[in-house]
Amino acid sequence: VQLQAFGGGLVQAGGSLRLSCAASGRTFSNYVMGWFRQAPGKEREFVAAIRWIGSRIYYADSVKGRFTISRDNAKSTVYLQMNSLKPEDTALYYCAAKLGSATMSPGDYDYWGQGTQVTVSS
Repeated sequence: VQLQAFGGGLVQAGGSLRLSCAASGRTFSNYVMGWFRQAPGKEREFVAAIRWIGSRIYYADSVKGRFTISRDNAKSTVYLQMNSLKPEDTALYYCAAKLGSATMSPGDYDYWGQGTQVTVSS
């Protein structure tokens, strides 16, 4: 299983970025895809999650109303649209996958992509 995250960059506060996570190596129909982030000196934290099948979507309170997770099953790609970015959103963003139900604990996820850096300047 391979997850490849990309789309990070430097943006001013109030700006937008879209992250992508391309998945390959197996059929992901029973998987949950999650986005996590980790700022320097902080623990990795949950951002959002979506199932490949169905409409269940989950967000951390800190990003509700600003971030949108979506998927393109044909492309095996999950997206994270980030709007109204704040300096506190600065972090290394990771995509991850797990079987079964969505959870917010990084330890529950079995597969991880490399991080993509998001930096929001004030």
